[in-house]
Amino acid sequence: MKYLFPTQDFPPRIQYEKIFSLLPSFPDQNEKRRGRPAVSKDSILRSLIYKNLRGLPSLSELVFELKNNPAMADILGFPIWKAPPSIERFSHFLRDTPNENLQHIRLLLVRQLMEEKILPGEILALDSCAIEANVKENNLKTAVASRFDKTIIPRGDPEAKLGIKVHYPKPFQRRVTFFWGYRNHAVSDTFTELPILERTLAADQHEQKQAVSMLKELLQSYQIPIKAVTADANYDSEEILSYIFHEMKAIPVIPKNPRGPKKEDFQVKKNTIICPANLEMHRKGKMNSRGRIYLQYSCPLYYGKKYQGQFLICPSSHPKYFSQKGCNYLLRLSPTVRQYIDYDSRRFKEIYNKRSSAERVFSRLLTVTMLNPTVIGLQATQNHCTLAHITVLLVALAAHQSGFDDKIRFVKTFLPNLSF
Repeated sequence: MKYLFPTQDFPPRIQYEKIFSLLPSFPDQNEKRRGRPAVSKDSILRSLIYKNLRGLPSLSELVFELKNNPAMADILGFPIWKAPPSIERFSHFLRDTPNENLQHIRLLLVRQLMEEKILPGEILALDSCAIEANVKENNLKTAVASRFDKTIIPRGDPEAKLGIKVHYPKPFQRRVTFFWGYRNHAVSDTFTELPILERTLAADQHEQKQAVSMLKELLQSYQIPIKAVTADANYDSEEILSYIFHEMKAIPVIPKNPRGPKKEDFQVKKNTIICPANLEMHRKGKMNSRGRIYLQYSCPLYYGKKYQGQFLICPSSHPKYFSQKGCNYLLRLSPTVRQYIDYDSRRFKEIYNKRSSAERVFSRLLTVTMLNPTVIGLQATQNHCTLAHITVLLVALAAHQSGFDDKIRFVKTFLPNLSF
């Protein structure tokens, strides 16, 4: 078929053809199916990446763009004498495509970046970000009864769960807000500020529970010389620290998260504990929790005989005296991995300062509309987030192979200025 202008002469063609030539092919394209004629999954994948690069906020705007830009439709692999796929085709791709297929493409891109020595992976950062679902409960301008009641699931997205977002509007001022949706968990490289591993789960899945399994998956998928793993205090748990230190042979750079009774409230004198009421606590015995051994001490007014008949209530009027039979104190006997971490060293502080790179990773993913999904459901949101990660990695690879190593993070500004 003859065109009014040769498509190869259109200005964006060479630029987008170069970047899409680096994209691995979509797996499992020969599957048998019934119904309407199949549309190339590679073309749909390229179209959704193009949507991210252009910052198009919805699938309807993507379809509008393809209808009015035949040169781009041709680059993406659609016949320009036919109408581009409908919104439903793109929605079906996001909703029904197994996330493992897109994860396979993301994995190949990361491996190629590592093979070409772009992504060192020596210092990694753990973090997550909230993905709000498109439900009216998240819109504070709408009138909704029991907006954040976790027992009342939003009708707009039944798979969305209730989660929290923590903000610090001022130093040391913590503000917690609720939302319905999902959470994208990621492991990123602090040097290049590129994501290496990601997964999207319901918003009620805690970050700590995902950290170890993600680090295990990372070790199985890549061969990288990990020297340290950094994260904020939300990841301060014995399981995470022990896995990083003992299994990965790396330095866990995670600050302590203050929890439990304050040290100034209790006095520890060898195996004797003095409670806030200045009474010697009752030694209840040893207990084992997740392989860690503690000596448990309880309120002497409830469990001991030494002070019987001397006090009617707790001398310090401690609220736990009435709510849970007084205070409890656990004195750890087994060694903790924290004793091997030098929290005050200069090296620890230098690595922890690199943790902010994870926030910049999510900031760039925001520019490719990851935090504004146009779909509903867990699998569709997972695919939406994985496509955002693929877009960021693809731009980094294109920048490197074009000789612009200093622009591997220029997600929005690199491509318009690309020339070959």
